[in-house]
Amino acid sequence: MESPKWLGKCPGCSSWNSFAEKIMAKKRNIYKDEDSAVQSITDVDFAEEDRLSTGIDELDRVLGGGIVPGSIVLLGGDPGIGKSTLLLQAAWQISVNAGEVLYISGEESAKQIALRAKRLGALHDNFLLFTETALDAVEATIIKQRPKLVIVDSIQTIYKSELPMAPGTLGQVRECTGQLMRLAKDNNISIILVGHVTKEGNIAGPKLLEHMVDVVLYLEGERNHAFRILRGAKNRYGSTHEIGIFEMAEQGLRVVANPSELLLSERPLEAAGSSVVSVLEGTRPVLLEIQALVSSTVFGNPRRLTTGLDYNRVAMILAILEKRAGLHINNFDAYINVAGGVKIIEPGADLGIAAAVASSLKNKVIQYKTLLIGEVGLTGEVRRVAQIQRRLYEAEKLGFNRAIIPYNNLKEASGEFSLQLAGVKNISEALEHALGGE
Repeated sequence: MESPKWLGKCPGCSSWNSFAEKIMAKKRNIYKDEDSAVQSITDVDFAEEDRLSTGIDELDRVLGGGIVPGSIVLLGGDPGIGKSTLLLQAAWQISVNAGEVLYISGEESAKQIALRAKRLGALHDNFLLFTETALDAVEATIIKQRPKLVIVDSIQTIYKSELPMAPGTLGQVRECTGQLMRLAKDNNISIILVGHVTKEGNIAGPKLLEHMVDVVLYLEGERNHAFRILRGAKNRYGSTHEIGIFEMAEQGLRVVANPSELLLSERPLEAAGSSVVSVLEGTRPVLLEIQALVSSTVFGNPRRLTTGLDYNRVAMILAILEKRAGLHINNFDAYINVAGGVKIIEPGADLGIAAAVASSLKNKVIQYKTLLIGEVGLTGEVRRVAQIQRRLYEAEKLGFNRAIIPYNNLKEASGEFSLQLAGVKNISEALEHALGGE
């Protein structure tokens, strides 16, 4: 729907405040009767170009091996989570190893950025700063300098003078991103855009913004915890299943080479309500501790609190324990937490959650070096999980000697590991192995 002036209500869909101002390009006939540009797909030169390494292994992993020349990457995350810190470290590495990096900031002065770079030890002559918010000036500087990488922090501060709207509005963000995208493709210059996020955790601006760019990354984590997870939401040049794990330190973000060992290092001995699960983050198995505390309620309705887990999934597991395993949890408060501030979204952790809750309720300790893997269905069955070998290899490497896994995974896992494997078909059988011994 188009209108020559702003309207509060769209006459087409009847939604309010949905009109956004946009510059209408003049229509012109650009077709010329010349040789056709149509070609066979087999004639296209698809030789892979060398990717630009950021010098940070975990960042390269999520990007699919590095930054593709001419690509445009969108990095989002909560305020203060470490987006600028990560990009400063990557910019320094590239400026040392590959060439000039242009860091365009519309939020901080050059002095502020330089002071932070000094604290991080990220100073180099090829690291160029440009504090500007006008898109025309940004574009002219990029064409003049032709750096290896351009970082725009953030896209919400850049504005196009032809548009009367304020910076950060839907029209401004969309137009500025579109022009920078064309600039990146035409000049084979890689650009990283920093995007603000909304209260819901989505990148601010139209959803179209994520469709326009080549790669969308999210930096996640609790601000009160040291760990940060870099997760890919979209990647035209690699997998979106990979994650990068970092630890926030005084000298910036530090790569965590073995997250399982670090996350389990403070696990208490002989504590009821503690279990270890293995979840897949991309191709990497990560061992995490699930903690549960079940106590008598003093209210009419028992409380259910979760940290790092989907609340609805935990509520479903509690109902399964009540109905299928005969555990009376309706008169108890239940608090379930993933130690270390990490979030779990994979259903393969269901069995570990159920065992931790049952352990706390019965005050029975799960054997310290026992791993629990499995998805729990509504009828109480324990369903198979993917890539069981990877998970067990990681557990064996960390010294685990026992694993409770789905019965349907037992055939593909038996004979390859020194771990003692127990295949279970339902939740009651799993709890008997976890809490009652052999």
